[in-house]
Amino acid sequence: MNKPIASIDVGRAALRMALTATREEEDRLKEHLRQEGFKAAAVDFGGEFLPSIKKIVERAVVASERQNIVTDTHVGAGTVAGAAHEALEQMMAKAIGFNVGGKIGIARHGEHLCVAVYMSVGVLNLNELGVGMAHRSLAGID
Repeated sequence: MNKPIASIDVGRAALRMALTATREEEDRLKEHLRQEGFKAAAVDFGGEFLPSIKKIVERAVVASERQNIVTDTHVGAGTVAGAAHEALEQMMAKAIGFNVGGKIGIARHGEHLCVAVYMSVGVLNLNELGVGMAHRSLAGID
């Protein structure tokens, strides 16, 4: 008997996408997730944290639309943007004033959409690590 996919499973898929180290690994995982009924994408980012927030959110939205995770509507874009912003907010206290670099992973299954951020925070080679994650519900076909 197959267990239904829950939000925690979608979050796990988004985090796995964010943890991929290479484009090839990302593509393999995306295909594996597709076979399980997920839609997924990932995007690299880097720069000074505060000025980069807008760019990171925009990249997440564009990647989600290009990979058909959401439609090119204000509902789809707003869902991804809101979840990406919330995931980044979870890193804010650690990252303000520092450079960051990492990857944002997006996954969707049915009405569940999750965004996960995995990043390195620091100056020079003195880095800290962090993860942020957020979930949104998106009714049927957005």
